Amino acid sequence: MSAALYICSVMHRRVSPRVHRFRYRGFWLLFDIDDMAGLGARHALLSHNRFNLFSLFDRDHGDGGATPLGDQIRTRLRTAGIEIGGGEIRLLCMPRTLGYSFNPLSIYFCRHENGAAAALIYEVHNTFGQRHSYVIPAAEAEGAFHQSCDKRFYVSPFLEMDLRYDFAVAEPGERLAVSIRASRAGEPVMFACLAGARRDLTDATLLGSFLRMPAITLKVIAAIHWEALRLWFKGLRLVPRPQH
Repeated sequence: MSAALYICSVMHRRVSPRVHRFRYRGFWLLFDIDDMAGLGARHALLSHNRFNLFSLFDRDHGDGGATPLGDQIRTRLRTAGIEIGGGEIRLLCMPRTLGYSFNPLSIYFCRHENGAAAALIYEVHNTFGQRHSYVIPAAEAEGAFHQSCDKRFYVSPFLEMDLRYDFAVAEPGERLAVSIRASRAGEPVMFACLAGARRDLTDATLLGSFLRMPAITLKVIAAIHWEALRLWFKGLRLVPRPQH
């Protein structure tokens, strides 16, 4: 599938120990990570590793180093015992907007050379400048992936570390759907979902998205801090951040 832009709605709902809910809109790009330079060359409003209205910088993803992102991800998969050779890796993420980037969650869809699903990588960023990746083998069933893992990375200062994540991710097509359930000993603590519709990735759709939602990455980071303040006023207290 060619590169795409998804206009999405994000919802977070906390059910324990306090009920709390918020929602915001945004847009995400889905593209082949081996074609990042090509995307920048084909679009006037989207650049690779340089400033523009929208930009994709290699260092915003993976380990942030100088190694090409495709090589990084294939090495990470290989370390986890998953060999995909030259198989396709597509990345779902928010681009930099006017030079600023913050991706709470990016997802890599990794396939074997024969097209079979190999793994999903959930790359999580927190507001402390840290990032962590959950590499989970994937078996596609009826167009969706269902995966689970223990929480290993400090994200919200109001969520403890003894949680388990359950993911349900539909294969991106005309629609995009991602849901996450965080639970403790089988009891739900928090739900999050991302859902939206596909648009062709063109300069026109990029400009239209910017006009509807300008400085979206700044709004996301501002919303995270605002919701944290609301949780604090509801009586939740900070969970100490462990060494990453």
